[in-house]
Amino acid sequence: MKEERSIEVEGDTVEGAIKKALTELKITRKKAKIEVITEEAKGLFGMPGAKPARVRVTAVKDTKNT
Repeated sequence: MKEERSIEVEGDTVEGAIKKALTELKITRKKAKIEVITEEAKGLFGMPGAKPARVRVTAVKDTKNT
């Protein structure tokens, strides 16, 4: 049986959001399914108004019932 936990996280970059989610779920990247919902958008000439990246990270954990 598989138990799945999933969270959505925002970050300044896609990589930053992934790292934040992995830390929160306390898993490694190898045990995660990563889905990029939106990539970050920088403001004109780096000015404020940028949009953060958003990712969904799902941890899949195998549990055996014997």
